[in-house]
Amino acid sequence: MDILTLLPFIVLIGAMFLMTRSAKKKQQAAAQMRDQMQPGTGVRTIGGLYATVKEVNDDTVLLEAAPGVHLVFAKNAIGAVLADDEYNRIVHGDDDVKTDDVTVVPDDASSLSDDAAAAEATDSDKIDLGKKADADDAESKDAETKDGKTDGEADAK
Repeated sequence: MDILTLLPFIVLIGAMFLMTRSAKKKQQAAAQMRDQMQPGTGVRTIGGLYATVKEVNDDTVLLEAAPGVHLVFAKNAIGAVLADDEYNRIVHGDDDVKTDDVTVVPDDASSLSDDAAAAEATDSDKIDLGKKADADDAESKDAETKDGKTDGEADAK
């Protein structure tokens, strides 16, 4: 056999090896993250539930979603272990961002011009976009062809 006929199979096998290797690394990282869970840690489940870890067992985790609400989840249902500041920001709304540095976007376009009063249009400045009756008659006469047909009409065969 020629090496050129085997080259696509070799490349395919190599790509499959690299993909399974990266998937194994991701699984190991997720398992290590789940092993680092301790009581009091904030977590997000794969379903999007934010809760605090109360108890860690071999295959399950006891979570507290709200005061007095305890839920039992499988360990592999934990999507992410969150840092304390991130968990507090998401769940409790604790923002450490200063409001002075935030740019406020106005609700209307009046602040885009220097003189908002001059930018307001009066009734005389408005443009009439409606059709006039005279223009409709002139256009319809011009649209007729020598056979008496208007634009868009054709003989069906």
